[in-house]
Amino acid sequence: MLMRTDPFRELDRLAQQLMGPGTWSKPSAMPMDAYREGDEYVVAFDLPGVAADAIDIDVERNMLTVKAERRPMTKADDVQMELSERPLGVFSRQIVLADTLDTEHIQADYDAGVLTLRIPIAERAKPRKISIGVGSGRKEISG
Repeated sequence: MLMRTDPFRELDRLAQQLMGPGTWSKPSAMPMDAYREGDEYVVAFDLPGVAADAIDIDVERNMLTVKAERRPMTKADDVQMELSERPLGVFSRQIVLADTLDTEHIQADYDAGVLTLRIPIAERAKPRKISIGVGSGRKEISG
């Protein structure tokens, strides 16, 4: 069996073990992507191995908070763990949303370990054409 060593991966693993898993008062960060797609702002979070009922999404004013908890798998009594690199515990991410987003109509989907939030752009923030009135309402004052 061929094994490669990566000292940085080992340092990462060691740091995770020393810091311990995330807790509700001190959660670990979760990776995400954010982009605009047409008239929506899309945010995707990687949450592999997290059950849908262990995800909590809140919006207060313009602060979006996503918390998730990856719980340990239940194992039979005769199972002996050989290697455990997948982090357990609580993960959290907070994003400040612009005032131009419609936080009342956020859609959330969870598929294949990816939580995708679709936030519509508010109507008031969309570009619009402004008509120009021509001369009928002007008055000149001469003195």
